Amino acid sequence: METRINVFEKGQKAISTLFGITGYLKKSTIERSLMELVDFRISQINNCAYCLDMHSKEALANGETTQRLFGLSAWKETPYYTKRERVALAYAEAVNACDVPDEIYEMAKSEFTEEELIDLTLAIATINTWNRINIAFANTPGTYRVGQFG
Repeated sequence: METRINVFEKGQKAISTLFGITGYLKKSTIERSLMELVDFRISQINNCAYCLDMHSKEALANGETTQRLFGLSAWKETPYYTKRERVALAYAEAVNACDVPDEIYEMAKSEFTEEELIDLTLAIATINTWNRINIAFANTPGTYRVGQFG
């Protein structure tokens, strides 16, 4: 697929706001490895090849295993995610579907502080925005380099 618009060049003003949110989230108390799993999982659901390329590379560079990345689409049936990761993934999928039942919210509330829950929700909303931008403007998967965006 050919890039339609180089959004990083032509949309600098708009994209800079997203980079600001991303920068804020990197300072969150939620562990970076968990944020990468959430970004990767939501990108799977949204079929964003560019973001899958990016977040797989970032996760692997930060010590994630291929087994856990390959198994992420079936995380409910695998034994290699922690309770906190499972809760975050269930919450992320629910927020992504715009349907967060009380049961999932209560599980998330028991695993994350209120500030972390806000940060996690913001992270889910932000990866959704990045997915939609990369899908709409057809950024080319495979071109991302680890640490490219800081």
